[in-house]
Amino acid sequence: MIIRVWGSRGSIAVSGKQFNRYGGDTTCIEVVSNTGDLIIIDAGTGIRNLGNRVVSENIKKINLLLTHAHWDHLSGFPFFKPIYKKDSEIRIYGPQPTQDSLKSIISKTMSSPYFPIELEDINADISFLGMGHKNYAIGSVKISTIPLSHPNQGVGYKLEEDGKTFVFLTDNELTHHHPFGLGYADYAKFSKGADLLFHDAEYSREEYKETVGWGHSVYLDTLNLALDAGVKALGLFHLNQERTDDEVDRIQAECRKIVAERGSKMECFAVATGMEFKL
Repeated sequence: MIIRVWGSRGSIAVSGKQFNRYGGDTTCIEVVSNTGDLIIIDAGTGIRNLGNRVVSENIKKINLLLTHAHWDHLSGFPFFKPIYKKDSEIRIYGPQPTQDSLKSIISKTMSSPYFPIELEDINADISFLGMGHKNYAIGSVKISTIPLSHPNQGVGYKLEEDGKTFVFLTDNELTHHHPFGLGYADYAKFSKGADLLFHDAEYSREEYKETVGWGHSVYLDTLNLALDAGVKALGLFHLNQERTDDEVDRIQAECRKIVAERGSKMECFAVATGMEFKL
């Protein structure tokens, strides 16, 4: 399983020299199975660049997993070039319980007067698979889900293949219980022993005093979760839109210092656009 990062920024895409190292695009993760299946997690602005590569490599079959319906995780969809290709086959999965509800969410990204092309006018063969919080498989990849603690609901994913595990829990508030969300122990259990965990790490303790209930975690709470779950590697994800590269570096260094002080061998890093992992 190969995992590539096309966007790790939270809330809104940003640009400028102070964001060059970690990138400014919002959430988009590419996963390629050992049998060649393409799985994309979320359609933030990072999916635009991924789509350009998919078209250039003439990839036809695409699976898109959506975590939730907030704009920073959907806003790249209208700019994903494969949706305009007649020979593209795109399956869209999400936490919504029905095909119609999932289609309704996607269609809002391409509705008048906000976008000139309607969803019904695009050329690709698109299937909507409203899965709720069920588990399923795409090719050789087993996919498990868990409800997120986030406003308006959402779903986290665990992808397993050939004994390796990648867990993706962005937009998950560990110290505040939202309706339909679960508790800290549930997320620790879901992540237990993962080879790689990406988890929301948007806020500092000071920032969180003003943002309780917004659906995002303090990076130190995320670090504690990873250590409690015994994961092998932690990626600090959903980087705050105001967080400069130098500030992200300081957070990463602080977390690594704590890991070392606790005698753990866990790898810890801030997730940057362009990173690639092979499990």
